Amino acid sequence: MEYVYAALILNETDAEINEENLTDVLEAAGVDVEESRVKALVAALEDVDIDDAVEQAAAVPATTGGAAGGAGDEAEPDDDGGDEEKTEADDSDGDDDDDDEEASGEGLGELFG
Repeated sequence: MEYVYAALILNETDAEINEENLTDVLEAAGVDVEESRVKALVAALEDVDIDDAVEQAAAVPATTGGAAGGAGDEAEPDDDGGDEEKTEADDSDGDDDDDDEEASGEGLGELFG
């Protein structure tokens, strides 16, 4: 994650995201820099509009979070017998959330490689 954070810092300060700048930020933060990871991240971010990707990513949780939170709140008031059903329901909701995360994370995949 440190590598992504460093890229976000460079983007926020309008500095060019290149190997040298990314390495400098990481070293300043005390990270043991792996050159291959730096190269991979710089290559992955080459044609990505980071501001747009962050904006899209910020909008997605607000949309999916409300729907999932509402379903979980309704399941909580069940009696002891309902706890088992709630666990099963929560497990199935967790699978759906994974699917939602995969679908919503498509833009982030491009951003972070």
